[in-house]
Amino acid sequence: MYNSRNIIIGLIIFAAFVTFPFYNNFGKAVTKPDPKLDTPEIQKFPENERRCVEPKEFMKAGHMQLLNGWRDSVVRYGNRIYVNDAGKEFEISLQNTCMKCHSNKKKFCDECHNYAAVKPYCWKCHIEPKEKET
Repeated sequence: MYNSRNIIIGLIIFAAFVTFPFYNNFGKAVTKPDPKLDTPEIQKFPENERRCVEPKEFMKAGHMQLLNGWRDSVVRYGNRIYVNDAGKEFEISLQNTCMKCHSNKKKFCDECHNYAAVKPYCWKCHIEPKEKET
């Protein structure tokens, strides 16, 4: 076989490049984030009013779809009221509805987004909330 030595060397180099992400990150597992929902703003609400716009399980998996739907509803149709499955109405607003309770952006939003290696584009249009010094 002609050039078998070069072919074998090329395959070894190819295999090294393909497997690099696996052996480079071996043993560097990051613990799953556990966002805290006990912000001072949430604690101000009475116990029976401490509910998000949708159930926790839905928000964990589908909050981006909800926010995209809200964006389309407001920008395209001028609808600023969201009615959840329980029939409760909420103002459609990232800053006045979501960030009112989840004011700890670094610990709540950024922790999960960094873990999932996601870079949301919310703050390209919205004003990024300033963290309160405690």
